[in-house]
Amino acid sequence: MKKVQHYINGQFLDSKCGEFFDNINPMTGQLLSKVALGREDEVNAAVAAARAALSGEWGQMKLNDRIALMYEIANEIDRRFDDFLEAECLDTGKPYNIARHIDIPRGAANFKVFADTMKSHAEEAYQADTPDGRKMFNYSIRKPKGVIGVISPWNLPLLLMTWKVGPAMACGNTVVVKPSQVTPTTTSLLGEVMSKVGVPAGAYNVVQGKGSITGNLLTAHKDIDAITFTGETKTGEMIMQACSKGVRDVSLELGGKNPAIIFADCDMEKAIAETYRSVFANSGQVCLGTERVYVQRPIFDEFVSKLKERASKIKLGIYNDETVDMGPVVSAAHRDKVLEFYDIAKKEGANIILGGGAPKMEGELANGFFVEPTIWTGLPETATVVKEEVFGPCCHIAPFDTEEEVIKMANDTKYGLASTIFTENLDKAHRVASQIDSGIVWINSWFLRDLRTAFGGMKGSGIGREGGHHSLEFYTELKNICIKM
Repeated sequence: MKKVQHYINGQFLDSKCGEFFDNINPMTGQLLSKVALGREDEVNAAVAAARAALSGEWGQMKLNDRIALMYEIANEIDRRFDDFLEAECLDTGKPYNIARHIDIPRGAANFKVFADTMKSHAEEAYQADTPDGRKMFNYSIRKPKGVIGVISPWNLPLLLMTWKVGPAMACGNTVVVKPSQVTPTTTSLLGEVMSKVGVPAGAYNVVQGKGSITGNLLTAHKDIDAITFTGETKTGEMIMQACSKGVRDVSLELGGKNPAIIFADCDMEKAIAETYRSVFANSGQVCLGTERVYVQRPIFDEFVSKLKERASKIKLGIYNDETVDMGPVVSAAHRDKVLEFYDIAKKEGANIILGGGAPKMEGELANGFFVEPTIWTGLPETATVVKEEVFGPCCHIAPFDTEEEVIKMANDTKYGLASTIFTENLDKAHRVASQIDSGIVWINSWFLRDLRTAFGGMKGSGIGREGGHHSLEFYTELKNICIKM
């Protein structure tokens, strides 16, 4: 049986207590690997190694050498592309044709992008007169924040973990990563890459474990200087509370209930294609995905019919079948959560346009964690599946009449992560986008990312911004130096 270990101070280790927990294959429901369970000994060892590395070879490394090392990490991920692809797809159940084009390439790119950011970033400088007739010169410099705790999610494990580790290490910090307990493998595999390219011991550490045990120990550790987390809002609130002790910084990318607004003057084929992606990609397990679709009344019936037609052709199946469009959701617990929402929608009177349950799979997939692609209409804005994040392959479609009405509907949520707008009217696109309460707004597209731009949510969707030089605000401390001439 395969074993997934911790990676601490440049070494792969079991837990001192010898405990392991099961990693289950979401496609079959069978045991995939045994994962080391990190407790206090492992968290303490990882944090101590990270702290020591700040004053050791890693902390003394010149910027150009560190940038070169970031590129080597990315290149080694590319060289081991197939290893990362297999590990990611086995852990998550997602098809090759998704992970091959998104998860693994972006996992590597995150190191290069933030290396380039550090290489090209310039700080501010000012010259001014002093009250006594002389002059002063002010300039700013950045220094690493220290030891960063990274708690990464299960939906895009490698991509979202390196989205944090990349800038943290490019800035000169050290990291202690706690990946999701259901997708541990690629975070551990990255330790092999770090060793291969010569990253000094202690700069990158991984402690495997469960959020209720290992995650809590990491967030409470007094020698962690900051925590970055992607996941559900309730967990983010707990992490923020833990970090208040010691006044440690947090970066939180949390839940969403993202709207799509489809105006009657849209390009219908474009709106269908992009909304199909935003609802059903990765089995709906995308924080930026669409769960609320608002369609202007003159095209409502046509849109519902065409989205149903497109979604009804989705092929469910195993990850290495190149014809498969969608895999299972990540775990039995998450499948049960999604199916509970499906039942609630039915009880609250939803018109089920497509799906609404669990498919019957055959052979080795019979015990997999599959759910049906689902479309609802007919629910009020107060309905549970219109208000609460499902995080599954589903959406509710509602009609609207006026621009003012749909802006109010889109903003009537505790979340504010992402949104999409479809219209061929440029004035309308800009006007509506400026009034939507979300950290990112796509117009006539979805999941189109320039990694230099700001990324993050409003309201209950998080705190802080990541991407390009915006990441430096979290991963560095900014210091002003004033000289009287």
